[in-house]
Amino acid sequence: MSQGLAPTADVFLSDQDFSRIAALVHDVAGIVLAEAKRPLVHSRLIKRLRSLNLPDFAAYADYVSGQSGQAERSALISAVTTNVTSFFREQHHFDSLAATILPPLIAKAQAGGRVRLWSAGCSSGEEPYSLAAVVSELCPDAYRYDIRILATDIDQIMVEKTRRAIYPAEAATGLSPDVARRLFVASKAGTALHIHEKIKCLVTCNHLNLQDPWPMKRPFDVIFCRNVVIYFDKPTQERLWQRLATVMPRDAFLMIGHSERVTGAALAEFQTEGMTTYRRR
Repeated sequence: MSQGLAPTADVFLSDQDFSRIAALVHDVAGIVLAEAKRPLVHSRLIKRLRSLNLPDFAAYADYVSGQSGQAERSALISAVTTNVTSFFREQHHFDSLAATILPPLIAKAQAGGRVRLWSAGCSSGEEPYSLAAVVSELCPDAYRYDIRILATDIDQIMVEKTRRAIYPAEAATGLSPDVARRLFVASKAGTALHIHEKIKCLVTCNHLNLQDPWPMKRPFDVIFCRNVVIYFDKPTQERLWQRLATVMPRDAFLMIGHSERVTGAALAEFQTEGMTTYRRR
């Protein structure tokens, strides 16, 4: 690794260095860093330069592209990804779950069947724990049955936050008192909210890059992949839609973000079932 004086905020991010970093991010994660993201990349990666004691972005690009930079590639992806989420974000999906999608699945589990939900791109965990809260509301003893929620994210820091299942008090802002009581146990100091154990136990958290091979071998009844593909180019989006279809049985449901649409060959695999909701044909 190149050594040098600790860089300052005015270190220049050249066209060439930005292109190299953007190409690496795309190769690793499928994420497109447009020119408009250059200030964000600069401000976030300057901290990585300081941490590694690298003099400039050219040295960083050399390091992260090399064999010894494998661990830093995870830090790079963490630095350039944006994690904006909240409990019960895009409420209509959770309303559909409670009203029509989950009841037959819970009945299947109660009859001895297997039910699986996947939060693909779980960020810091608000989405999978919202899913688990709906399951728990409909089936208070869900933990007794074979009902599980997989939460995955490319950002290892977010995966660890999801595993901890501890949130600031303001995370309950906008939630009804009843929903907050079902979701959280407040710390003694009242400064943190812990996810209820009966909800937390339904969720398994794992690191996963959606561009890599998937270790999951069995299908999912519901997949939330929301506000993920907006960071991908069109070919990468279309490949992901097709891959998701391969792990969904007939009549499984896919929920996507409000600005996203299933496109390409995967359109033949899905039919629309409401706002940004698809059912596997």
